[in-house]
Amino acid sequence: MATEYGQEYGRDLGRPAGSGFPDHDGERRRPLPAALRAPVEPRAWREFGYVLLGLPIAIALFTWTVTMVSLGAGLLVTFLGIPVLAAALAGCRGFGVLERMRARALLGLEVADPEPLRTGRPGPFAWMGAVLKSGTSWRHLLYALLQFPWAVFSFGVAVAFWTCGWSLLTYPLWCWVFPMYAGQGGLQLYGDRHHSVYLDNPFEITVTALVGLLVVLATPWIVRALTTVDGLLVRGLLGPTRLSARVVELESDRGVVVDTAAADLRRIERDLHDGAQARLVSLAMDLGLAKEKLREDPRAAARMVEDAHGEVKTALQELRDLARGIHPAVLTDRGLDAALSSVASRCTVPVRVEVDLPARPAPAIEGIAYFTVSELLQNVSKHSRARSASVDVWRAEDRLLIQVVDDGTGGADASRGSGLAGLAGRLGAVDGVLVVDSPAGGPTRVIAELPWRP
Repeated sequence: MATEYGQEYGRDLGRPAGSGFPDHDGERRRPLPAALRAPVEPRAWREFGYVLLGLPIAIALFTWTVTMVSLGAGLLVTFLGIPVLAAALAGCRGFGVLERMRARALLGLEVADPEPLRTGRPGPFAWMGAVLKSGTSWRHLLYALLQFPWAVFSFGVAVAFWTCGWSLLTYPLWCWVFPMYAGQGGLQLYGDRHHSVYLDNPFEITVTALVGLLVVLATPWIVRALTTVDGLLVRGLLGPTRLSARVVELESDRGVVVDTAAADLRRIERDLHDGAQARLVSLAMDLGLAKEKLREDPRAAARMVEDAHGEVKTALQELRDLARGIHPAVLTDRGLDAALSSVASRCTVPVRVEVDLPARPAPAIEGIAYFTVSELLQNVSKHSRARSASVDVWRAEDRLLIQVVDDGTGGADASRGSGLAGLAGRLGAVDGVLVVDSPAGGPTRVIAELPWRP
């Protein structure tokens, strides 16, 4: 996934992808092409089983839906129609759970559960109101109505092609049945009162088997096309809507932002408490001792004041480093180019920096870009054993792209819970993406994408 994404950057966003990405030579090569393997692969049989199961489930779902909705609509003149309609929609939601499980087991289609019912308060009336007002419930009902005719069509097509193909392919094995038990030369291709055509000679039997082979080879792809439509129905009507999925994503991103801010506050507090604050406390004690010795031993007091002066310098440097870690002044004053050049100058390996931006992005995006490069270059200094590195920043349409490359030993993996994982979480909180390509032996290429906000 990361490799494909990185190659896509190099191809579509105007930057060379380079040779750091693997070419998948290690993938296992299959002896037969996909067209010949398809009829005997487990996937083809699972998809065929999905179509076979679809018809009885669609009949049951359609019968339930039409019966209950018709009964509820007829009873709407009384109060009984409301609970009947609510039960009909609840039943459709229950069938939706079954359909998502069936699609996951047989088609490998991962469809998330839709948003749950929000009743607001307990009680049967609140539950009925939530069911009837839920758009998810009505989408399940629409699925029940659309799935039935499609299931009938797909069942008929799949069974016809499957049985016809295998019957014709195996015709040389059972063609003897016709002359022995049916009193005719073979399978009848055409016939009326005056003339009949039978598939009874070796040439016709061979052609029949070849036609059956073609049908057998084509059947899995036909069934796959049918199940693709099923997948669209399941994903579009039984899964969460784009809006609800976006809400869930934003809630998750909000949690990441809150956790990140809390971690940053704890880091700042720890740095102040263990660094500058401790030095200032020690400085105050040294100055107090120097004040007491000023009359008794002026030289000793002068030495203590000199030592305290060194402590002041160290504390000021720590405070500068801490302020730079919060938000560097050079970034605010001069932008990404100067700020990243400053970061690169502190790296332990030579770093080439190239920033090609038509304008400055929003301060928040600019700050995230700065800290992303800063952390990546820290990884280069600490872990990569590289001899050189490069940083490229450019804009592609409405995205800000960052690429950091080093010629180190590689092996970086964001999925291991390292600092790269935290960095990916920070980028994801603002709709960003982090792609890491770091094969063993190097080189390492990290591409970060952020939204461009002027």
